[in-house]
Amino acid sequence: MDKRITEIYCPSCGAAASFDIRKQRYLCGYCGSKVGIGEAQQQKIGFRKIRSDALKKSVKQFKLFNVSCTGCGAQIVFEENEALSTCPFCNKTLVRSEYLNASNMPECVIPFAITEKEAKTLLKKWCEENRAKEEARKLLPLIDDLKGFYLPYELVKGPVHMEVGRMDGERTYDCEGFINDEFVNRSKQLDNLLLDGMEPYDLNALTEFDFAYVAGQRVKISDISNDDLERRVNSETSKIYTPMIRKVLEAKAVDVRSDACSTIRLPSLLPVYYICHGELMAAVNGQTGKVSVRALKPSHYYFLPWWFKAILMTIVFSAIVFLAFCLFGMGVEKGLYITGVLTIFFIIVILCVYSDTVHNDFAVESGRKIYTSKGQTFKRERGELTLSDEILKRKVVEPVFFENLDGEVQPVVLKFITPSRILKIMVQCLTVIFLPVILALFINGFDFKKLNLAGSAVWFCIFVPVVPIYLLKLEIVQLHDNPWIYTFTEKGRLKRYRKKAEFKFDKGLFKEILRAMFVPPASFAIWFGIIVFFTIVYLTAFGFE
Repeated sequence: MDKRITEIYCPSCGAAASFDIRKQRYLCGYCGSKVGIGEAQQQKIGFRKIRSDALKKSVKQFKLFNVSCTGCGAQIVFEENEALSTCPFCNKTLVRSEYLNASNMPECVIPFAITEKEAKTLLKKWCEENRAKEEARKLLPLIDDLKGFYLPYELVKGPVHMEVGRMDGERTYDCEGFINDEFVNRSKQLDNLLLDGMEPYDLNALTEFDFAYVAGQRVKISDISNDDLERRVNSETSKIYTPMIRKVLEAKAVDVRSDACSTIRLPSLLPVYYICHGELMAAVNGQTGKVSVRALKPSHYYFLPWWFKAILMTIVFSAIVFLAFCLFGMGVEKGLYITGVLTIFFIIVILCVYSDTVHNDFAVESGRKIYTSKGQTFKRERGELTLSDEILKRKVVEPVFFENLDGEVQPVVLKFITPSRILKIMVQCLTVIFLPVILALFINGFDFKKLNLAGSAVWFCIFVPVVPIYLLKLEIVQLHDNPWIYTFTEKGRLKRYRKKAEFKFDKGLFKEILRAMFVPPASFAIWFGIIVFFTIVYLTAFGFE
């Protein structure tokens, strides 16, 4: 084919247009013309109508049967002279029904590039290399049951909108991404993770669908609703972008909600060699030869409640401290006493840290591991199947975040924890902890000989545990809810955005401060605190004499 099916083309010059996430439109790299998202979708609607008309003419040349499984409900297409006694997906009896309607067929296809014999050889090789796995040992005698199918997928390409945020924060961010030729499985019986394990496909082989490709082949028909497909597309999009969102937001626990309604969709058929014997499932990519095998036994993942995590961390820290005391020669009794005091401090701080993740309740989830043949793919040279030097990878476009700045939505770069911000917080915390000492030095003329740290003992007892709580609980959370925002200049450079300072004298706040300072009984507590603080400063500066 001269043109790739998935490309968007410039209506002015016919060149391929690329999507600009910042400007949210397709741009022609040849003549500079712009193609809107709606216009791009209309291009593919036109293509789909042409293909639908062609398929209606083509279907008359083939006699195909739609066979329904009485067990799992899978629908599989066979030629008139082909018959099977069991469903390859659940081993149940098959029943042939009416002729296939052309409107149910896809619009593009990647043809098989690997023969059934070659697929069996590749699966056998994987089993021999992984004999230690139970799955490999049980698959070896069943390899002859491996059969080829064209499976239904939805080819998705285009811009996606996402709302993302940290699970331990309160702020939600808008960002845009671009799905670049991703396939989403349209079958409800098959294991999604198993099929994901054998991807990706090389889209250079994608071509317009014709019934000639499926004549004599097994074809599975899509059997999920449009609503289920939409949910699956959004879920797949969220999974694809989650690692990048984690990197930007500097957290593993992130929430990614995707909306892929602006993408272009093309129903497709992909070549797969598949085998299913009860819980034992394996697939071989019919184009690249990549092997994917599902684990026989489910793995269990335990999610602990936040307070239990805090207790475990406290026990670990306390044990380390006690062992350190013993290592440096401290007696067991004294070590236990000091460790007990520190444990109280540890539990307060750690409970405050983990209290931001109250959504983490105790739960047990199960899932099955997927074993694959790494990233190896195969190609055909001079009729022989050879290992390709090129490793196919998903082409994922980095997400772009948007913020409403001064009434205008602009693309931005977010930065959260930076060295300068951390340094500022550390300086503030140290200043609070040693505030009486700093003021005392000013009072006594920086005479360190007169300085008496015992005078600040009460202050230290209060603020040494309070400051870490403030640092971890408030400041770090504040950093993630109030990032530094950088905008793009005309030359593409980053520039720090600073909100215009607007000073407003708050009369109400000023009155509240005056009332607190001079109206009893609150004023008594405030002036008592002020007197105590300056007493601490004086005792620290000159001692108790």
